[in-house]
Amino acid sequence: MESKICLQCGAPIQGRADKKFCDDYCRNVYNNQSKRGSINLIRNITNALRRNRNILETLMNGEDTYKTPREKLTESGFNFKYHTHTYTNKRGDVYFYCFDHGYLPLENDWFLLVRKKEKKVEQD
Repeated sequence: MESKICLQCGAPIQGRADKKFCDDYCRNVYNNQSKRGSINLIRNITNALRRNRNILETLMNGEDTYKTPREKLTESGFNFKYHTHTYTNKRGDVYFYCFDHGYLPLENDWFLLVRKKEKKVEQD
């Protein structure tokens, strides 16, 4: 019978025939290392989205809408590559959202910043 070795440390494995690791520590280290790349990618994108949302919220300063030039957004660290979703209104204008805050590109590198209105829920 062929002796199996641990995928993480190379030690011989005792026990079940389908066992791949010698112990829980090796299993956890192996799985964490194999998922590290995708986890970092997701973390970086989530951080960029959160940063974009916070920049929009800060610039709006409690207002429902606010106009600003592209320069002000980029100076603040806004990354136009990342947004959570888009909304197209009846006129065909496409709004780009970072969660509940968004922007509409206007002429001459200006942007209209908006906050998504919450729908009121009626209580019985």
